[in-house]
Amino acid sequence: MPIWEERADAWHDVQPGVRRRILTHCDALTMVLYDIAPSTTFASHTHPHLQSGVVMEGGGTFTIEGVAHPVHKGSSYVVPGGAKHELKTHAVGPTVILDVFVPRRDDFAPEALAPDRP
Repeated sequence: MPIWEERADAWHDVQPGVRRRILTHCDALTMVLYDIAPSTTFASHTHPHLQSGVVMEGGGTFTIEGVAHPVHKGSSYVVPGGAKHELKTHAVGPTVILDVFVPRRDDFAPEALAPDRP
């Protein structure tokens, strides 16, 4: 069973105020941890992958296909593949999100580190 440990070099800046760490990247899925600064808009985008996640800290407004959804610590969600979405975080405190993408995000592969223990 492969194990990935927390490492400073695993974090990558995606855009101002947004950084991510690829937690796992395997044949079936990609799991990503996001750390998003207060008052940040994670730019509107689409991808063919189903995205399911949970807000672990903070919150904001998650807009999916033009419909705004307030989210906070403990909120979980599913974004269908191809759906346009963006996140605007609250002004106070960071927002931490754990996302799982199915199928795996091959475009994230360059950021994925090999397991620390195979």
